[in-house]
Amino acid sequence: MIRSLFNQTNLSESEQAPELSRRRFLRAGLGACAVLALPMGASTAHAAIRRPFEKKLSFLNLHTGERTQAVFWANGRYIPESMRAINYVLRDHRTGDRRPIDPQLFDLLYLLQHKLGTKQEFHVISAYRSPATNAKLAQQSGGVAKNSMHTHGKAIDIRLPGRKLSDIRAAAMSLQMGGVGYYPSSNFIHLDTGNFRYW
Repeated sequence: MIRSLFNQTNLSESEQAPELSRRRFLRAGLGACAVLALPMGASTAHAAIRRPFEKKLSFLNLHTGERTQAVFWANGRYIPESMRAINYVLRDHRTGDRRPIDPQLFDLLYLLQHKLGTKQEFHVISAYRSPATNAKLAQQSGGVAKNSMHTHGKAIDIRLPGRKLSDIRAAAMSLQMGGVGYYPSSNFIHLDTGNFRYW
């Protein structure tokens, strides 16, 4: 086929023939690439039909001992009941106050989990903090921001058992999403849904 494309020259249109042959050659090449790509695309589509795509996370609140494991996203939408269950476990353990956690934070954790190749539960040091709790912590430590993203349900401090903190940090930074704080002396990683930055 490629040979026939190059042999199609018209002497009366000698200036146009090379350009036409080049176009036909490129079209043929693109067509061949498309055909080669079909089996992989088709098998992927069949796999997606067989297994609906779901996002699942597990958490252990280290202060309350409460656990939750939930599919928080399926069939193209967040699942309200699952979100409520997760929000309860990630509440301010000091006051009992709750606030809806930013769904993007769950998406970030899901991506991090897959980047690390694990399905382990996240050990949670801190997630939502009420303004009162945050103000109290800010008085005790200079490392707590007065308008912390924790007070908006947009941040979480986590660790993963059996995983080096430096590995979690490297994986989180490679995603280039949100804030990544590294606290080796306290043994946790801070993640938030703000602009990409790290410290």
